[in-house]
Parts: sequence; structure tokens; C-alpha cells
Amino acid sequence: MSNWIIYSIGFIAQILFSSRLVVQWVTSEKKRKVITPTLFWTLSLLASFLLFVYGYLRQDFAIMLGQSLTYFIYIRNLQLQNEWQKFPKLMRWFLLFVPLLIVIYYYNNNKIDMTLLFKNENIPVWLLILGIVSQIVFTLRFVYQWLYSEKKKESTLPFGFWALSLTGSILILVYAVLRKDPVLFIGHILGAVIYSRNLVLIKKYHD
Repeated sequence: MSNWIIYSIGFIAQILFSSRLVVQWVTSEKKRKVITPTLFWTLSLLASFLLFVYGYLRQDFAIMLGQSLTYFIYIRNLQLQNEWQKFPKLMRWFLLFVPLLIVIYYYNNNKIDMTLLFKNENIPVWLLILGIVSQIVFTLRFVYQWLYSEKKKESTLPFGFWALSLTGSILILVYAVLRKDPVLFIGHILGAVIYSRNLVLIKKYHD
């Protein structure tokens, strides 16, 4: 597959990720406190699927790992907001099972070369480790958010979520520069600014 198609998929995913942040940021600025609109999770779900595909096409295990860990958390947040049930049934089945079926299909047909994913000549081991650590930190924000929301029985984005977001985003920016990946770099520049702003809003709200 040509590079322009691969990068197009990645940029579309990042545009959707950035759009969710802009929607959340604008909504929060209007309310003068951090708000979690439903559109945030809907855009997250679609973008996550596309970025997983991008990671596979780029043979970048770090990206694939990050998206695999958060995909179903996005669905769970839509359930907590009572919005998941409003999706057409066929769409729900598609979103739930197609990602799993793709992985099973490619694995069974020997199209996923685990050695290639972990030993990409373009990614030294130390850089792969940095990428994986970055994605884990960035992903932990949603694990934290999910556990926090389950405890509160409502979908919300607490202070810890934004703190982990900012930390993970900075690490991914470093990885993107070293990896020379414009998709990750452009996607996380805007994110780092919005994460910082939300931390300021939360601090003001609690003060």
C-alpha cells in the first residue's frame, strides 16, 4: 500500500482525535468547568479504529497497543452516558466485533508477523521501548478514567485523567520526533495545549 494512503488514514484519525478535544474544550470553556460531551467518545471510538489500522500498516506495535487498550473503554463510556443503546444495532455489532475479527483473520492467515512488529529495522529496541512506555502512560489515563467513572456511575474526566494525558502526550511527542512520524507529532501538539488548559480549568473550578 502506498505511503500517501497510509498517512491519510493516520491523519484522518488524528483529525478526529483533535476534533474530540476541540469539542470538549469549547464545551468546557462555555461551562467554565470540564465537561465530557457524548461526541467526545463517539469521535474517540472512530479515531481509535483508524489509528489501529494506521499502526498496523506502519508496522508500529506501540501505536497498535495503545489503541487496543482504549477501544472498548470508549464504548463503555458511551454506555455510561446511555448513548450506546441509541446506536443502530448493526452498527453496535460492527463496532464491537469487526476489530476482533480483523485481528483473528490476519493472525490465522499469517499476515501478522509478530517478529516484524517487534523487530522493525526502522525502530531500534530502545525507541520501541520508549514508544510502548509512552502509549502505556497515555493509555493509563483512560483506565484511570474508566475506574473513576465506574465508581461514580457516570462518565467524567477527572484531574488525574488530564495529568496522565499531558505526561503521555509529551512522551509521545518525543517519540514522534525521534521516529520522524508527522502524524503523531501534529496530533499531540494540539492535545498537549488542551490538556494543560483543562488542568487549569479544574484547578480554578476546585479553588
